[in-house]
Amino acid sequence: MAKQLRIDPSRITPSSNIKRDLGADSVDILQLLMRVEDLYGIVIPDQALAGFETVQDVVNFLEAQEAKQ
Repeated sequence: MAKQLRIDPSRITPSSNIKRDLGADSVDILQLLMRVEDLYGIVIPDQALAGFETVQDVVNFLEAQEAKQ
């Protein structure tokens, strides 16, 4: 996430708001989530994508996907 957003990794916490705290715009978020899809071999549904506000939201989604497998 830090590399994608070109920020210091120490700025990222589970409660960080992806847009407000980390400065991501909608294009950044889309690129980040496409990378996550590629890395984890999953598809993130649009409705789930709309619910990602914090880093923890993304982590929770990934953990739920892992539990399904």
